[in-house]
This record gives sequence, C-alpha cells and structure tokens, in this order.
Amino acid sequence: MLRWFVIILGGLMLAGAGLADVMGAGPQGIGPGIAGGLLLIGTLFEQRVYRQAGEAPLDGDWQPMPERFRDPSTGKVVGVWFNPATGQRNYVRVDGAAVMRDLGLERR
Repeated sequence: MLRWFVIILGGLMLAGAGLADVMGAGPQGIGPGIAGGLLLIGTLFEQRVYRQAGEAPLDGDWQPMPERFRDPSTGKVVGVWFNPATGQRNYVRVDGAAVMRDLGLERR
C-alpha cells in the first residue's frame, strides 16, 4: 500500500513539474521533478534489490552464517549465507526444526 502511494506521489510530482515547464513557470519545477523522478526510480527498482528469501545457494563458495532473523514481510525465519570470495550475502528461508537444532533447543 505504501509502495503504491509513493509511486503515485512520485508520478504526480513528475507530471506537475512537466506541466509547470510547459506552462512556462521556469526553473521552479526542477526540484519537484527531480524528487518525483527519484521517488519513482527508487521505488520501482527497490523490488529488484531487496528480494524475498530463496533457497540455499548450491554453486560457489557459499557458507552458512549463524545469523537468523524473522522476515517482517513474511513472518518466516530467514538465515544468511555468505560468499567470502565476492562478499555477497544470500537470505534463505529456514525451517523451524533447523533453527531449534542450531540454537540447541531441539526436543529429545
């Protein structure tokens, strides 16, 4: 919901700046036009950068890290895999039994 609000706001700012330019308002529309464009670009490309947690990587030199947290968007527990060669981090869904085992809280 917030994402759509920001997209609409950015589009309105960009359209308003274009309209001000067409009507001869001069440089007054440059600031809102730049801000609107940045809002649109940032919001539309945010989905590509911050993606949902996936499966454990099978290629390369990936290592599981002890870091665990609850993904606020899905409520699922997510673990982190790290590639020391590239510095990349990959977020992976973790099942509840694995988390309990890692924390030493599994039932016996």
